[in-house]
Amino acid sequence: MTAISGPDSISVRTEFVTLAGHRFRVLVAGSGVPVVALHGFPDSAELWRYQMGPLAAAGYQVIAPDLRGFGESWKPQDVESYAPLKLLADVVAIMHHFEIRRANVVGHDLGSFLAWTLAALMPRRVSRLVTISVGHPAVWAYPTLEQRRRFWYSLLYIHPAAEQILRQRNWELMRELLAGQRDSERFLRDLQRPGALTAGLNWYRANCQPTFDLSGNRAVPAVAAPTMAVLGGRQGILTEDAMRDSERFVTGEWKFVLIEDAGHYVPVDAPDQLTDLLLGWFGSATATPARTGSARMAGRW
Repeated sequence: MTAISGPDSISVRTEFVTLAGHRFRVLVAGSGVPVVALHGFPDSAELWRYQMGPLAAAGYQVIAPDLRGFGESWKPQDVESYAPLKLLADVVAIMHHFEIRRANVVGHDLGSFLAWTLAALMPRRVSRLVTISVGHPAVWAYPTLEQRRRFWYSLLYIHPAAEQILRQRNWELMRELLAGQRDSERFLRDLQRPGALTAGLNWYRANCQPTFDLSGNRAVPAVAAPTMAVLGGRQGILTEDAMRDSERFVTGEWKFVLIEDAGHYVPVDAPDQLTDLLLGWFGSATATPARTGSARMAGRW
């Protein structure tokens, strides 16, 4: 596992959790108020390596899973397995495993999409929310032409031949897409795991089809949890307007932060600044953790 920054006394352990017969890897650090951290594509729980130690030292318990299809977790090969409610079920089941009823939640990229959806559909599960690099799903119901232009690669990812195109000539196109990213070599190693590329692309095939503009499948309720949206100023994927417009879909406290010197992968591009933002937004870690025994949680998903 990649080294985790933070005080020497803070250890990060790896747990393998079985959900409905399938194995998921989860990184865990600290104890106390729960923080659930959700990565995006093409990533894993390693994304949060710079935040886990400091958050744990401040009194939080950080739960960072390899989401379905990524890292060392289960990688189903069918598109239907990546429907939003199935992805949400994984997150809730992982919270259930750690006896967490309610948590602070932070998400990046596709993990941000998942975090928004969790907070919108299961508001009792989320105390405070941080979304990085991706705005509320409802913003995508009417994307601007500039946003569509920036998101061109999603059309490639959902194409039936995407796997062959991305792998050809030693992953030439994927290397170009990831150029300048600090973790690009790790991404490529992970994508070469058996079934990993198809699994990652299936997140897009299940959730980013252009036809959703016609069917209204992007409709997601507003979020009541206090929400901070964070965007890197040097990323070329999402427009700033898309993040700022997400305020329209938050009924609770709202804050937008632009980190000028960060790219798309804010947790590794601006690790200390993001950690400070998380500590400030989540507040005191001295409160009693929102936990419930597994027997009492049954049927409350």
